[in-house]
Amino acid sequence: MDRVCEFLKEVGCYYLATLEGDQPRVRPFGTAHIFEGKLYIQSGKAKNVSKQLAINPKAEICAYKDGLWLRLACELIEDDRAVARKSMLDAYPNLRNIYDENDGNCQVFYVRNAVASFYSFGQEPEIIKF
Repeated sequence: MDRVCEFLKEVGCYYLATLEGDQPRVRPFGTAHIFEGKLYIQSGKAKNVSKQLAINPKAEICAYKDGLWLRLACELIEDDRAVARKSMLDAYPNLRNIYDENDGNCQVFYVRNAVASFYSFGQEPEIIKF
């Protein structure tokens, strides 16, 4: 899990895919944070991604850097505790310009049932489950 988090931080921008009905939706994200032994990402409740994950928590994350890419299949589960949101915002203080842990919009999700696959051309993938 730590390797996945560090890779997502290194790339800076990764892509999160969710489903809206039968239509895949992909958008850029940029948060990755370990809190209480779990990998977390952050979004806003007003966004479509929040509504999509509330209906179907299955998601995939994809990131690429220097010939190595990550595909992370998982479920994203909301953690509605202020302490979890505060931890994320403390790790990403620039987000405090638009979010607050008590604003009713800031939302954090932890990764559950994850299968992370690291790929590089010509090599067998490295699989990490957590």
